[in-house]
Amino acid sequence: MNQNEKVLANFQTRVRQLILRFQELKKENGELYAMVEQRDAEIGSLKEQMAQQEHDYQSLKMAKMMEITSGDLDGAKVRIANLIRDVNKCIAVLSGEK
Repeated sequence: MNQNEKVLANFQTRVRQLILRFQELKKENGELYAMVEQRDAEIGSLKEQMAQQEHDYQSLKMAKMMEITSGDLDGAKVRIANLIRDVNKCIAVLSGEK
């Protein structure tokens, strides 16, 4: 085997190694792209869930504010009735003193 044949055999070996490495990297690249697509789909799903949860939270918050307002109204009516009764007692006491 002369020098040129050795160089050519060495070159062929290196090319085969490069082709094998290229195929490995191509396979790995495909797997990585699949993982990225899967993560993107998962992120999209989580964003949708988060938007739905935010909507549900806003609805619940609004319902709670309505409930508090309704409860405050009833409480305010009771307090006003008590104040009116106290004022009437005071008027009665003051009327009796004159």
